[in-house]
Amino acid sequence: MKRRKTSAPAPEREELERQLEALQRDVRQLQLEHDLLKKANELLKKGLGVDLQLLSNREKTQLVDALKDTYRLPELLVQLGIARSSYFYHRARANLEDKYVAIRRDLTEIFESNHRCYGYRRLQASLARQSVTISEKVVQRLMKQERLVAARPRRRRFGSYLGEISPAPENLINRDFHAKTPNEKWLTDITEFQIPAGKVYLSPIIDCFDGMVISWSIGTQPDAGLVNTMLDAAIETVTDGEGGTIVHSDRGAHYRWPGWLSRINDAKLVRSMSRKGCSQDNAACEGFFGRLKTELFYPRDWKTITIEQFVREVDGYIRWYNEKRIKISLGSLSPIEYRRSLGHNV
Repeated sequence: MKRRKTSAPAPEREELERQLEALQRDVRQLQLEHDLLKKANELLKKGLGVDLQLLSNREKTQLVDALKDTYRLPELLVQLGIARSSYFYHRARANLEDKYVAIRRDLTEIFESNHRCYGYRRLQASLARQSVTISEKVVQRLMKQERLVAARPRRRRFGSYLGEISPAPENLINRDFHAKTPNEKWLTDITEFQIPAGKVYLSPIIDCFDGMVISWSIGTQPDAGLVNTMLDAAIETVTDGEGGTIVHSDRGAHYRWPGWLSRINDAKLVRSMSRKGCSQDNAACEGFFGRLKTELFYPRDWKTITIEQFVREVDGYIRWYNEKRIKISLGSLSPIEYRRSLGHNV
């Protein structure tokens, strides 16, 4: 005998179909929520636990446009809680030509050509020098959108203090790092760079008048030759008979050796020293080291660089620092530009 094919009664079958449709809707709803959160993370850099209802209408519009080929527009709008009219308004605005296209390009070029160290104030000042007027808030927003993030400073490690080997002169600077004229107050110190190829030391003299690096020497040993060479170069920049320039340093041994003392006396310079273990007494010089390392040293990988190449990089940075790096406190001019604007010979 043939078996008869049995099937569930019609009411039962209809109920099962309704349950299946409900499950399919639930799965689609969960998939939609998952896809929205994923796109919010990819496009807007939001966390996966973000509340989609708290997004701005502009951000919601971006999500809708990203998923409109996968889901129907009405269900996306309902899920995000954005009105149809608001969606089309923000979409129309997004389709308009970006009026900051040229400025974005200029900002990026300025940022990249200045060791990626300019913040929004100096970027705004650089644009002003090109006759481009734009508010600080817009510059900040464009920097964020273009991911132009300046590096942050780290702690300094090197110290040259070897104990009290001779009497220390008085602290004449007393944390007053302002000067009315060039060659009134000089600051000096030594900083260390550790690269895979070896250690490199920099010894500069900074003028308190405008932060200009008057002279500098770079070597692989923090010895008398390093500081004496730097001092000789600085003395050559002083006009005969000018004298009286204060040379402030920490209590490192380099600034107490006979060669240093004789050069100071012969040039009629005046010694000044920080208190023991008090780096704040030479804060302006420490600040230069911090900027140099933040803008040049820390952001780069020096594994394949030789000591000679590294020395050229540091030398090039200091020349750029003097000639091109603008300072807001100098009216958005570099130290050399500032001196020329005041009629000083450089």
